[in-house]
Amino acid sequence: MSATGGVSDPAGSLSATLIKADGRHVESVPNMTPWPAETVGLDHIRKYAASGPGLPSRVNAWRRDNYLRLMVGAKKVLLARKFGIPTFNGQLWISVFRGDGSVEDYGLASLRVVTTAGVGYIVDAFQNTTELENLKFHGVGTGSTAEAVGDTALVTESTTVLNPDSTRATGSTTEAAANIYRTVGTVTFDGSAAIVEHGIFSQAATGGGTLLDRSVFSAINVASGDSIQFTYDFTVTAGS
Repeated sequence: MSATGGVSDPAGSLSATLIKADGRHVESVPNMTPWPAETVGLDHIRKYAASGPGLPSRVNAWRRDNYLRLMVGAKKVLLARKFGIPTFNGQLWISVFRGDGSVEDYGLASLRVVTTAGVGYIVDAFQNTTELENLKFHGVGTGSTAEAVGDTALVTESTTVLNPDSTRATGSTTEAAANIYRTVGTVTFDGSAAIVEHGIFSQAATGGGTLLDRSVFSAINVASGDSIQFTYDFTVTAGS
């Protein structure tokens, strides 16, 4: 409150520095999207998964190519919501940080169910034989086989194109909403690959650990110096 009786609203600014694997600093990273933490609905899908005006041409092309694949999972999730069936599912969001400092916000990439192995891990955690907070490591790969609840690993997990090699990204963990567990991990590359699959695991080293959720999406081509930031939301809904 000023001396004249006016009100001053809180104000501030946010800037970021992206430090690349080779030590380069890229200042003022643009368009770092805070993906919404909300239950899936048609408006949600149209806004964050469908192509539309104002989006970069590369993002629109990727969304058009990925949309039907995403809707396979979305139909099941939306049906459960309609009838008030309690469920849990994963939402995967993707942003790409290019070596030249540009950022491509691809948006909602996948809506899938949790694996059988992931369910078993959760039940074990209730008995205190596993730790749920370990489900935060982000693996990526190049295998395009469709997801299945019986998956226990990625089809072709990337190893030598990662920086560091054979090491999954360790995600941050937050309560994005009362019913949403969120982990955000950034995978950095020192080689070229067409990334089409992602998984949440219980360990950092590639080639092992429990797979909570596997997502397959349209190819994202990366080169040395690029990074992909994955935001994974594990959503639990109550019944009605």
